[in-house]
Formats: sequence, structure tokens, C-alpha cells
Amino acid sequence: MKQKQISDNSFAKINRIRPWVNAVFSSVMSVIAVATVIPVVLVFIVSITSSKSLTLRGFSFFPLSTSFTAYQNLFKSGSQLVDSYLITIAITAVHTSVSVMIMTMYAYVLAQQRFAARKFYTFVIFFTMLFSGGLVPSYIINVNVLNLYDSFWILVLTSMVSAFNIIVLRTFISTTIPIELFDAAQIDGANDFTIFWHIVLPLSKAGLATISLFVLVGKWNEWFPGMLYIDNPKLIPLQTMLTRIQQKIDFIKNNSSIASTPDGIAMLKNMPSEQTRMAILVITTVPILFAYPFFQRYFIQGMTIGSVKG
Repeated sequence: MKQKQISDNSFAKINRIRPWVNAVFSSVMSVIAVATVIPVVLVFIVSITSSKSLTLRGFSFFPLSTSFTAYQNLFKSGSQLVDSYLITIAITAVHTSVSVMIMTMYAYVLAQQRFAARKFYTFVIFFTMLFSGGLVPSYIINVNVLNLYDSFWILVLTSMVSAFNIIVLRTFISTTIPIELFDAAQIDGANDFTIFWHIVLPLSKAGLATISLFVLVGKWNEWFPGMLYIDNPKLIPLQTMLTRIQQKIDFIKNNSSIASTPDGIAMLKNMPSEQTRMAILVITTVPILFAYPFFQRYFIQGMTIGSVKG
């Protein structure tokens, strides 16, 4: 008993963080946090900086004058911006929910040692990380075989499964949930679906939150499928719409024959390139910044689970 108490005291002493170490660590993390926030603040300030101030002083935290011309030009697209926002929110919500559920079920199967073919299916999913069919075969399948061109589901189904995320979830399930818990549930008569819904999902909230955030951010920032498959204005995602706006700005600036026309001059005058770029960044980034706090408590829960298990 005495030897165990000495061992526990030694372990606690080794893992105790000294005050000066804690202060240094907190200072370093504070500097990193400020360094992360500063570029975001600068982007927003530049987006509302007037063209005159930007020309005279360049990028500055204290512009000579402000202007919301960039945002006004983006919202002049009428209902297109609102439609793109709504379709992007719908796509992101449906895709994230379905994708995380599919990958979690696949990971649960791979985490079961009693599943004889788990090595084979692990190799199958890992193989897709090294080789892919390419753009042309996927386009032919989506358009000619599945008939998904210019539809809502082509935006939802693209990039549905990630091999890396499945491997991460499999590792999380196998290291966080004891195998004895699965055995006890089977002895009590629970089948795999019951175990998955009532044991795996509640105990995997930290891992699910992490993967959900990865999937959500990736889908929110995705623009290429909309550029490739969508013609209907009602289905154009936000990132695709903003990419097209930026391409039009660059096209007019780089094409002298159009830039010299009255319409081209008017568009160049009313659509400041640098401010518009920064406004696009603000519009596309803010929703993700507000999404992170909803996942933060699950990250903390995951670290607590790891520390308790250790």
C-alpha cells in the first residue's frame, strides 16, 4: 500500500506543471492566438477600405476612409447571393450528416476484431488513397450513368467518403471503446445495429465532432463540382458563384478590348478587385468561424476521455 502511494506521488510529481512553465506555455499560446486573429481582422478592414486609401496606403489596419462598395457589388447580384447561401447550407448539412454516418458505420465494422474480412476492406479503402479513376470517368458516370447533371444530389454525393477519415474513426473507436463493452452487449443479446446506435455513437462524440468539422469545412469551401456540373442558377453554390465573380473581374482587367469599352470601364470602376477579394473571404469564412464553438466542447470532452484512459 505504501509502495503504491509512493508510486502515485511520483507519477503526480512528474506530471505536475510548474507555474513558470504554465505561464510560458500560456504566453506562447496567447501569441499564437493573436497571430491567428490578426490576418482575419486585416482581411475585414481591407474589404471595407476605399479604393483611394488602398492606393495611397496599401493594406493597413487604419485606412484613410472606408467604403462598403465591395459588399454592395456582391449583393447587387439580386437573389443569387441569397439562393447560393441557402443551397450551400442545405448541401453542407445533408452531405455532412450522411457522409459522417456512412464513414462511422464503415469504421465500426473495421474496428471489430471478430470481423474476418476487416483487413481486406481496410486495404480496399486504403487503396483509394493511392489511386483514383480520375476526372473523366467520374464525369461520365455522374452524367451518363447516374443522370445527376444539374441536380442537387450531384453536389451532395461528391466526395461523400474519405478513406483518411474512415481510418481515423476506426482508430478512435478501437482505442476509445473497450472490446469488453462490445462483448458484454452481445452477451445481453444486442445486435450490431443496437451496439452501433446505443454504444458507439454516444461514446464517439469527440471523434465524430472532429470528422464532422473536417467534412463541413471541406464541403463549405468546395467550388469545383458546381463549376463542372451545375447550370441552374438556383443550384449554384456560394463558392462557385464567388469564383465566377472573381473570374469575371480578372477577365475584364486582363482583356484590354473589353476594359476599354464604357461597360468595362464602369464595371472596373464599381468593382474594386482587392476589396472584392477580401469581401469574398469574409463572406465565405464567417459562417465557419461561428460553427467552430458548437464543436469545441466535444474536442474538450475527447481530451478528457484520453487523459482519463491514460
